[in-house]
Amino acid sequence: MILTIDIGNTNIVLGGFEGEKLEFISRISTDSHKTDCEYAAMLKTILSLYSVDESRISGAAISSVVPPLTHAVINAIKMAYSVNPVVVGPGIKTGINLLADNPSQVGADLICACVAAYNLYTPPVVVIDMGTATKLLIVDENACFSGVSIIPGVEISLKALAGGTAQLPQISLDPPERVLGRNTIDCMRSGIIYGNASMIDGMIDRIEDEVGPISTLVATGGLSNAIIPYCKHNITIDDDLLLKGLNIIYNKNKQRGTTVHRQS
Repeated sequence: MILTIDIGNTNIVLGGFEGEKLEFISRISTDSHKTDCEYAAMLKTILSLYSVDESRISGAAISSVVPPLTHAVINAIKMAYSVNPVVVGPGIKTGINLLADNPSQVGADLICACVAAYNLYTPPVVVIDMGTATKLLIVDENACFSGVSIIPGVEISLKALAGGTAQLPQISLDPPERVLGRNTIDCMRSGIIYGNASMIDGMIDRIEDEVGPISTLVATGGLSNAIIPYCKHNITIDDDLLLKGLNIIYNKNKQRGTTVHRQS
């Protein structure tokens, strides 16, 4: 089994692959204060919850947008399972050409999304990644990542709205019945849900105006299920897109994921 770990600003997502099959997925809160040992203990606990025998772990792959945590999780994997994880970054084979002014600044999460989108869907593909930030990126039929738009995420916007006003409360993301609400909570829900859906629709239209017709639209990230169903475009939701990309990247670089030999 290959462990795939995506370290995000809000959550760490952990998955276990046997070949191309994702056997389990789990999420824990990102906490930069936890030590290597604490993360090793958490990994062992999570795998025990899914009845995964530790002897099945033969490799691991990590993507991270939280640099202070990257080495802690690397060391945790080495400690818990005696494997050196493949870490998405410079020098890693991805099969994707990064057409960026500074390719080293392209986030590991964006790279994983591009790899999965190109290998699993018909390009050109626009990926809508709805996490802490909402990101729209494109990978074309020549396996080229040619740009991204980064927008404040749904929860960031919602917290800013409630925190920056005296009378607007924190709300859940239940959809309102109408676009034009008749009470404060429904008004806010309309703005957050329909507003973000309309923003995504509008950005897709602008991307197509700039690069031409898009073959596939795919959304991922923790908030995609709350927003994407209200978009007017036909968008596929793939909750596990980044982990699938990590698994593909691991298989391209598995010679790097060697066993750690413990001294007796």
